[in-house]
Amino acid sequence: MNQADQQKIVLITGASSGIGEATARLLAAEGHHVVLGARRTQRLELLVADIRNAGGSAEYRTLDVTDADDVQTFVLAAHKKHGRVDVMINNAGVMPLSRLDALKLKEWDRMIDVNIRGVLYGIAAVLPLMQMAHAGQIINLASIGGHTVSPTAAVYCATKFAVRAISEGLRQEVGGDIRVSVISPGVTTSELADSISDDESRALMQEFRKVAIGADAVARAVSYAMAQPADVDVSEIIVRPTASPY
Repeated sequence: MNQADQQKIVLITGASSGIGEATARLLAAEGHHVVLGARRTQRLELLVADIRNAGGSAEYRTLDVTDADDVQTFVLAAHKKHGRVDVMINNAGVMPLSRLDALKLKEWDRMIDVNIRGVLYGIAAVLPLMQMAHAGQIINLASIGGHTVSPTAAVYCATKFAVRAISEGLRQEVGGDIRVSVISPGVTTSELADSISDDESRALMQEFRKVAIGADAVARAVSYAMAQPADVDVSEIIVRPTASPY
């Protein structure tokens, strides 16, 4: 059996909704075992039940990606139970957009904590295990906002530029055994926009989201990156609506 066809132990952060949920459902349907983490455990419990009822293999654990110890516990618990971690998907993210002159410092801090530190903590927890195993894949969710900047999105875009920079640096450092992939979605159906407290930014996003693609489209991109042979690293995929100019 080709390595790409074998069941993999896949950890997903931010798995309670949106892209994380869609990815969990797809990968489980493809025969992988998914370990799901998020703060909203009631949603995770229902999601795992759905996956199991459909014949898939899944488990969950409460997870706060802004807590390095919590992320470490999440990863080590999965490794202890299954003996390996094949794929780490750092998906958790927030997007409370606003103009810089709105001075929403707490929202800036939240984006930095979840979107950057959350990814770094995921890498820190899983990288030593993958290095010992001489195998593994780390998939980081960035955004089209990691390629271009628009008004109200300066800090959010900065965090996603950072995800791409961190991922590329990691790819260069670990080369050979461990694959590093970035998935950069355009506007996608999710709950990210629900965190926008700024009225102007919320109105702009509502208009922007009229052409949003489903989260399953991004899940398929994740699946594609995973399905390649071990010597093939899909470094980045941009997935966006055909109708979107951005």
